[in-house]
Amino acid sequence: MKKQVMMLMLCSTIVVTAQKPVEYVNPFIGTTNYGTTNPGAVCPNGLMSVVPFNVMGSQENRFDKDSRWWSTPYEHTNSYFTGYSHVNLSGVGCPEMGSLLLMPTTGELKVDYKEYGSPYKEEVAHPGYYSNILTKYGIKTEVTATTRTGLSRFIFPKGESNILLNLGEGLTNETGATVKMVSDTEIEGSKLLGTFCYNPQAVFPIYFVMKVSKAPKQMGYWKKQREMKGVEANWDMYSGKYKLYTKYTREMSGDDIGVWFTFDTDNQEAIEVKMGVSFVSIENARLNMHTEQPGFNFDEVASAARAQWNKELSRILVEGGTKEDKAIFYTGLYHLLIHPSILQDVNGEYPAMESLKTLKTQGNRYTVFSLWDTYRNVHPLLSLVYPDKQIEMVRTMIDMYKENGWLPKWELFGRETFTMEGDPSIPVIVDTYFRGLRDFDVETAYEAMKKGATTPGEFNLMRPDANDYFVKGYVPLRETFDNSVSHALEYYIADWNLSRFADMLGKKEEAKLFYNRSMGYKHYYDKEFGTLRPILPDGTFYSPFDPLQGLNFEPSPGFHEGNAWNYTFYVPHDIQGLATLMGGKKKFVEKLQSVFDKKYFDMANESDIAYPYLFTYFKGEEWRTQKLVHELLKEYFHNAPKGIPGNDDTGTMSAWAVFSMMGFYPACPGNMEYTLTSPSFDKVTIKLDTKYYPKDKLVITTDKHPEENIYIRNIEVGGKKHNKYFLSHQKLVNAGEIHFVLKAMR
Repeated sequence: MKKQVMMLMLCSTIVVTAQKPVEYVNPFIGTTNYGTTNPGAVCPNGLMSVVPFNVMGSQENRFDKDSRWWSTPYEHTNSYFTGYSHVNLSGVGCPEMGSLLLMPTTGELKVDYKEYGSPYKEEVAHPGYYSNILTKYGIKTEVTATTRTGLSRFIFPKGESNILLNLGEGLTNETGATVKMVSDTEIEGSKLLGTFCYNPQAVFPIYFVMKVSKAPKQMGYWKKQREMKGVEANWDMYSGKYKLYTKYTREMSGDDIGVWFTFDTDNQEAIEVKMGVSFVSIENARLNMHTEQPGFNFDEVASAARAQWNKELSRILVEGGTKEDKAIFYTGLYHLLIHPSILQDVNGEYPAMESLKTLKTQGNRYTVFSLWDTYRNVHPLLSLVYPDKQIEMVRTMIDMYKENGWLPKWELFGRETFTMEGDPSIPVIVDTYFRGLRDFDVETAYEAMKKGATTPGEFNLMRPDANDYFVKGYVPLRETFDNSVSHALEYYIADWNLSRFADMLGKKEEAKLFYNRSMGYKHYYDKEFGTLRPILPDGTFYSPFDPLQGLNFEPSPGFHEGNAWNYTFYVPHDIQGLATLMGGKKKFVEKLQSVFDKKYFDMANESDIAYPYLFTYFKGEEWRTQKLVHELLKEYFHNAPKGIPGNDDTGTMSAWAVFSMMGFYPACPGNMEYTLTSPSFDKVTIKLDTKYYPKDKLVITTDKHPEENIYIRNIEVGGKKHNKYFLSHQKLVNAGEIHFVLKAMR
C-alpha cells in the first residue's frame, strides 16, 4: 500500500512539473520600462491582436496618448481602461495602429472616453487570451483571437448595459472613419491609419466587420460636433461634445465617430463580440470573420489559440534552469513570433506594395518588417528554428521589390515608412541564403539588392546619401544631426553581405567593388579618441567632438539614438581589421572592456548588442564573453513587466536573450559562424525541419552545474572535441548534439 501511495505521489509530481512551453509564457514581460510589448491576445504571426488600451485617461488621471510618447496601446503602470484595440504593433518605438476600440459599460450611455473609461483589476494574460474586471462597472472582460479576427466576451451585471465601438481614438495620428449598420447585430466600415514615425505618406485604411451575439434593444451612432463660436442657441450641441444618433441608420463618416449598442442584461449575462479585419476590403473582412469564426464560441477560439502557441513554442524544448529562466526564454520566443505578421486574407488577397492593386498569394504574405532591428538576430533565429516562415518572409520581400521597385526598409501594411538606417533587406536575404534556405528568386533578389547599392542618391530610396558614399567611401556630416556615421556603418555591413552574394553568383568584379566599399569604415576611425568620429565634407573630422554625446538619447552628431561608443565596434564583418586600427588585440580588448566597465554599453541599442560576443574573436579572451552574457541576462531580463531592457523592437531584444540562453549567437549577420557561450539550461532540444536540414534535431547539453559555473571548460560537437569558440551553421545543424562542460573559475 505504501508503494502504491509513493507511486501516486511520484506520478502527481511528474504531472505538476512537466509543464508545456506555453505555460511558461508571461505576456506582461516588457510591458513597462519602454519594452512596448503588450499582454493582448494574438496568434503566432497573426494579423489580428486584441489589446487592452490604457494610454488614454480621464481628466483626473492627467494622461492621454499625446501627453507623452506612447508607442504602445498598453503600459503596465497605467490603470485607466478605455477599450480593446484591434490590430496592434508589439515592441516598436513609434505610435501606430491601436484603433477600433471596443468598450463595455453599464448604466447611462456615455460616449466620451474620458467619462466612460474605467479602472480595472485582476488582469490575467496567457498566449491567445487576456482578461480583466472593470471596477467601475463590475464587468468581466475577456478577449482572444484567430489569425485575422478578434473575439471579446463581456460578462455584465443585471441592468442596462452598453457596448461601444470608438472609431475616433487610437494610437495612430491619422483620423477619419466610415461605418454602416448592416443589421441590428452587425456593422461594417473602415478606419484610416498611418504616418508611422513621422512619414506623412505611409497612410492606409483598415476594413472591418463586427457582429454581436445578441440583438440590442437600441443602437445608434455618435459623432463629435465641431465647435461653432458665437452660436448661443443649442450651445451644448456645438461645444465639442458628442451628438447621439438614435434614428439615423445610413452610413456615418467623420474624424471622431462611433457606434453604440444598448442591452437589458441579466446578472452574469455574457455577450460576445467578434470582429474580422482586412487591408483589402470590407467583403474580405467579412469573409475572414465567417471563415475563422462562423459562430460564437469563445472557449473554443481561446483553446485553439493556445494550442497554436504551444505547437510553435515546442520547436525548442528546454530542461533544467530555473522557472524564471524558462519564463524569460519562452516569453522571448513568444515575442519574436508575433511579427512579421501575416497580411493576406483567407482567400489569399493582399494590398500590393505602395499600390492600389490587390494581388493574390499562394503562400503567406508578411508585413511589419522592422528590418534595421531584426536583421541582426531575429531572422537568423527564424532561419534555424522556423525556416518555413523565414523563406516566405524572404519571398515577400522580393515580391515587394517586384511590385514597388525597392526592397523594404521598414514596411508596414503595404506602405514603406523609411524608418531607421541603411539597406537592411540585404543582410536578411544573404544570411538566409547562406544558411541553406534558397528556394526563392535568387536572380531577382540580386537585382534588387544591387539596385539599392548602386543607384545615385537622388533616386535612391534606400540610400539617399549614396553619392558621397560611392565617391568618398564614407558619408560626410552635412547637417549637425544627420546620422551620417550610422548610415555608413549600415551600408558597410550591407555591402559586405552583397559582396559575398555576388561572389557566389560568379560576379567577381562586382563582389570586389562591394567588398572594398565595406572596408570604408576605416575613414571614420580617429586615433585621438579611439572611436569612430563624424567626417565633414572637406574630409576633416567634426569638431568639437565628444564621443559620449548622446549617452542619454540626446542628439549626437553623426549617430542615431546613441553615441560613438555605441557604434565604434559595429564593424562585425571586419573585427580583426578594426583591432588593427586600434593598435592590436590588447588595446582592442581593453577598449571594448572599458565600454562595459564605464557603463557606456546600452543593452537596448541594436548597434551594440553584439559587443559582449566580440571578445571571442581573440584567443584567451573568450571568458569575457561568457561572463558578460551571463551578467547581462541577469541584469536586464526578468520575469516581470520591466523584464526587457528597452523597446523589444519586434522581437530583437527577445531574440538576443533566446540565442544567449541556448549558448550561441550570430554576432555578424551574413557570417555563418556562431559565437559560443555557456548555456542557461541543462538541455536544449531544437527541432529541425528536415525539409531544410539533414537532422531532425539539435540537442545542446551541459553537465548539471551550480549557478556559478558560467565558464566553458570544454566543448564536444557531434561527440568530438571542439577546440574553438565559434561553430559554423553547417556544423551546428549537422552536429546532432553539442555538449558543454562548465566550470566556476576561468
